[in-house]
Amino acid sequence: MTPKSQWGWVRALLHSVYDQPDADSVNAQFDRVLEGLYEKLPQVAEHLELARADILAFTVFPKEIWRQIWSNNPNERLNREIRRRTDVVGIFPNRDAVIRLVGAVLAEQHDEWAEQRRYLGLEALKNARAVLTARTTEDRHEEVNSGLITSAVTA
Repeated sequence: MTPKSQWGWVRALLHSVYDQPDADSVNAQFDRVLEGLYEKLPQVAEHLELARADILAFTVFPKEIWRQIWSNNPNERLNREIRRRTDVVGIFPNRDAVIRLVGAVLAEQHDEWAEQRRYLGLEALKNARAVLTARTTEDRHEEVNSGLITSAVTA
């Protein structure tokens, strides 16, 4: 989709979206990025427009955890470790052996995250849950209110 010679500036444009201070700025910058891409790379712009909800999903959470949410580095690190361990073994006698090894790696990673370091602090998780709960409650109130308005208009 994107010519290799243009990867650098497209990546820079996309990173500018993540450098914004709040959700409104993120959305505005994403719109500016799309405008710029529609002129030079319309297919890339269309692809990003279709993926907008997924790309900007982090903005519904509190700002302090955005960095952890938009990055998939921990998943990539875990996948590399699984690949490294399976490469060491080479050939597995059966599927159950692979499942046992990968399960052991996942259990080890879980223990490391639970005991040694927290990727997301408990306070940040508590705040994120509170924000999501408040938004869900607001959405329900809006649905109820719009339902009441619709039923009043049709009656």
